[in-house]
Amino acid sequence: MGERQHRLVDVNGVRLHVVEEGEGPLVILVHGFPELWYSWRFQMPVIAQAGYRVVAIDQRGYGRSSKFWDPDAYRIHPLVADLVGLVAALGEKQAILIGHDWGAPVVWTAAWLHPEVFTGVMGMSVPFAGRGLIGLPGNPFGERSPHEVHLALSGPHQDFYQVYFGTLGPVIAEIESDLRGWVRDLTWTASGDALADAGIDFDAGDPAEIIRGSAFCIPPGTRMRERFMTPEKMPAWFTEEDLDVYADALERGGLAGPLSFYRNLENGWNDLAPMQGKPMVVPAMFLGGEYDVGTWWGQEALARAGEVIPNWMGARIVKGSGHWVQQEYPEETNAAVLDFLRGLR
Repeated sequence: MGERQHRLVDVNGVRLHVVEEGEGPLVILVHGFPELWYSWRFQMPVIAQAGYRVVAIDQRGYGRSSKFWDPDAYRIHPLVADLVGLVAALGEKQAILIGHDWGAPVVWTAAWLHPEVFTGVMGMSVPFAGRGLIGLPGNPFGERSPHEVHLALSGPHQDFYQVYFGTLGPVIAEIESDLRGWVRDLTWTASGDALADAGIDFDAGDPAEIIRGSAFCIPPGTRMRERFMTPEKMPAWFTEEDLDVYADALERGGLAGPLSFYRNLENGWNDLAPMQGKPMVVPAMFLGGEYDVGTWWGQEALARAGEVIPNWMGARIVKGSGHWVQQEYPEETNAAVLDFLRGLR
């Protein structure tokens, strides 16, 4: 199987940090916010052992990969171009994609736009949402602009977190005041352990009302963190040493790049307008958690996935898991990934 290797790859003038293990058909793993290739530490050896060449990347703006001052560098087409170019840079013609959180809309869109390159796609936590990129209640496939939906969800007197993140303003000051603590508390707050302990019931009322009272809406003059929860002790799936890896990378690389993904949601909706109504033809599967807010927001997109994905391979929901499914429940995630890969043969 070989050892895990780190290297920097030039992809059309963009430096991508890749971590590689195994031999066989190429599988590319794409992380989300605020993470790294390291998010896939439990999956890489299992996929490699199954006979694949597995490559986890730091997306642009993260870790050791290129950083750019212009927020437009983080629009959806450049993110997709990184994956297309990476396949060629690795000496391959095709690849299978797996993405989590922000990695999910990136891999969904890459497969949607380039079915000649990508032979299968699995999204975790965020279902395929077409030009909307991130499915939200009442907007499964980007029928309405993100700006309109964000305002409808948050109400007029606070900001939806995607808007707050995209300003590149107070959110950076908030995080930088205690970056390590902020990442710790965000991760815990979105976990299944925390949400189950808090008695969160996603089916207990109007989704907009639940969202407005959560950490994912920020009233003016307040900080997002004021609605976070703090773990009494770090869980086994996210240790102090794991937190060190993420915090160190963000301290070195900054937050402007990662947050610019959110800044470009409206741009992505406009940029992908020519694709409206076109099916995703690549075989596709979804994995989410029972307490995963992204999965909850995307329920309508999941229910209607077969309408827009002719080769829909279904959705799996991991009981007890929150947003960080591949870290919270690695064995269940690995089983689902292997089933997905076998289904492509």
